[in-house]
Amino acid sequence: MKWVRAVAFAGSCLGLLYACLVTPSAQTLTTPPSPTVPSGFQILTIARVPSARELAALPDGDLIVGTESSNVDIVPNAEGDAVGSAEVFATLQDRPAAGVTFASAPKVIYVATEHAVYAIPYRDGERRASAITLIARVRIGGIAPNSDGDVHTTTSVAYVDGTLYASVGSSCNACTEVDPTRASILSIAPRGGNPVKRATRIRNAIALAVNPETHALWAGDAGQDDLPFGHPYEFLDDVTSHPGVADYGWAECEENHHAYTPGANCADTVAPLIEAPAYSTFIGATFYPRHQSGTYVFPTTYHGALFATVHGSWHRTSDGAYAAAPQVVVITMDGDRPRVPVNWQDPRAQWQTFVGGFELGGRVRTGRPTGITVGPQGSLFVADDMRGVIYRIRPK
Repeated sequence: MKWVRAVAFAGSCLGLLYACLVTPSAQTLTTPPSPTVPSGFQILTIARVPSARELAALPDGDLIVGTESSNVDIVPNAEGDAVGSAEVFATLQDRPAAGVTFASAPKVIYVATEHAVYAIPYRDGERRASAITLIARVRIGGIAPNSDGDVHTTTSVAYVDGTLYASVGSSCNACTEVDPTRASILSIAPRGGNPVKRATRIRNAIALAVNPETHALWAGDAGQDDLPFGHPYEFLDDVTSHPGVADYGWAECEENHHAYTPGANCADTVAPLIEAPAYSTFIGATFYPRHQSGTYVFPTTYHGALFATVHGSWHRTSDGAYAAAPQVVVITMDGDRPRVPVNWQDPRAQWQTFVGGFELGGRVRTGRPTGITVGPQGSLFVADDMRGVIYRIRPK
């Protein structure tokens, strides 16, 4: 297939085929355009992993990659200079094996699928899982009786201070769940047991991140559809800053205690710390360690910052352009507080684009970032499930 750049859009192409883009000069591209990074940085494709999702960096420089299949892949020596190829690290009995995280003590890789969470013991340099143990089940009940069919199937995981967290998406766009594990963030004992709810009424918190300085758990949520255009804003929030079970209010309450259902009481729901425009769809998030060292460490202005991947959703504006562009954004932080407070009139105020160029003319997508993590030598890794690749970003 040939790819050509465009300023006009042919609606029959569904906004995904490069061949639908035509300029007056009909300039032909042999490959899709590369993502863009700020001056002083370089981005390189280091591996191909079909439908790559969440990422976990290992201490020896290898990279674990969750996918939409039943496989978890590994990219050997991702921090090295050479571009490598991915290998299958483990095959699960369920799919999608999208959620992955690494616990350094003890050394365990956790993987989450639609219905389960697994533990895989890890030894430095290991390229194939030696054992896989099921430690918890999620989505243990049926979908909501009033579900509209928007059933979310990914589960994300994060580990901190002896607790494993799993975020489980909802079984609908807007409903009342009957399964207590859905639309929730759960805490799980590292060796298994019954999950305990830590956050509730959070529609689809795919992005989970741990601040390595404070050990706080952060989550990024994908908001519901069918509200007034441009709402609800989508958010990132410090879940563990809220005592008890954090109530994010979905589907009745969103944003700053705003009721989108008549008569809803939103007084005790969470008003998140970071907001982004509707339809952003956070998939991954990671903190750049404040005391990061290594060969490829970022400039100090990025230390302590929160990076997040914006997948972009299907929503379009009245002129046919996508409402939210895929990108990687960066939020400057002071510990667990954004340096720029929430502006409830401007959901663009707190973040800046760090990696762009995933969309042409607002109408055709050339990539969609998903997982993100920081390697032991300081590189930033980003997955792209549309292109099926892993990018590595470093200072020049």
